[in-house]
Amino acid sequence: MARSTGTDAPRITLTEPTDLQDWSPAPSDLLTGDRIEAKRIAVLDVAGERLPDLELEECVVGTLRADGTDLRGLRVRDSVVETLDAPVFRASSSAWREVRVAGGRVGSAELYDATLNAVEFVGMKLGFVNLRGSTLADVVFRDCVLDELDIADARLLRVSFEGTRIRSAEGSNTRIDHVDLRAADLDRVERLEGFRGATIGADQLYALAPLLAAQAGYRVD
Repeated sequence: MARSTGTDAPRITLTEPTDLQDWSPAPSDLLTGDRIEAKRIAVLDVAGERLPDLELEECVVGTLRADGTDLRGLRVRDSVVETLDAPVFRASSSAWREVRVAGGRVGSAELYDATLNAVEFVGMKLGFVNLRGSTLADVVFRDCVLDELDIADARLLRVSFEGTRIRSAEGSNTRIDHVDLRAADLDRVERLEGFRGATIGADQLYALAPLLAAQAGYRVD
């Protein structure tokens, strides 16, 4: 539904999968390009593995351990990951559609050239997130902490940051449409260059005035 300011909210209709088969895979059970469908997995531990082009469809994963895993070209559809444990998450050129990641900590997320469509990140601690050249449509960050966000050459359409603390967002040539920062925590923000064109609230504008003036090159005396 369009809001009064003309900033549209993300459109997400994810329904958690049901009628799933319980599965407890060993690391050797998965190979490059494998497709996992309609499974409930308590722990999917693929840390340090090389699994490009892996596919998950209509799955619920309790804990995904993927530190340093080569997940280039990962495809995730109609799925829920309850906890993502990956100090280094390597998933460039991945595609996500109707997905919820409901918790976890990621120190460095390599998501450049990715496509995120109808995705929720909830209650996550995210350090450096590289979204260069990525496309985000109908994406929500809810109750998260984002230390550093690189969105150079990215496209953001209907993206919101509800109750999310953002420290830095940088990037050039970013295309912004219906990006909503009004419910974000911007009290400790250091840089916002990447969010030119986003919607902020009047109270946020007052708080951010010194930062915006500095970014524009003004000296306030």
